[in-house]
Amino acid sequence: MMRRPSVLVEEDSRSLVVDLSIEPDTNTAVLRGSVEDVLRDLGEDHRYDVLLVITELAANVLDHAGGVGRLRIFRSPAPCRTWVEVDDGSEQQPVPGHSRLGSDRGRGMVMVNGISQEWGPGRGPAAARPCTR
Repeated sequence: MMRRPSVLVEEDSRSLVVDLSIEPDTNTAVLRGSVEDVLRDLGEDHRYDVLLVITELAANVLDHAGGVGRLRIFRSPAPCRTWVEVDDGSEQQPVPGHSRLGSDRGRGMVMVNGISQEWGPGRGPAAARPCTR
């Protein structure tokens, strides 16, 4: 039986926050389903883009950062914006189009780059890597 991650949701006048841990046994389809439940009020295209970004970023944590990380989603209702942050313990920065796992890999960050208004890595314990908007 697949374990559904617990989702912490907080609401205030400015944002909705989703905070999920990523563990080595995290199933990205289950993670995606948990987030989709929370984002059901977004338009279909916006929701699909956010779900694709979180799937790719979680997969990066699982494939390249030892499988341990944290995923956060922040929202602003007006204008409707979504920020996705992922923290992991890796010192390596993501490189779109390149993967140490082989030439048939490395396209996830290219997709994130194409979908996001902007994205980029941060450094340090409080920095989320990467952050997309």
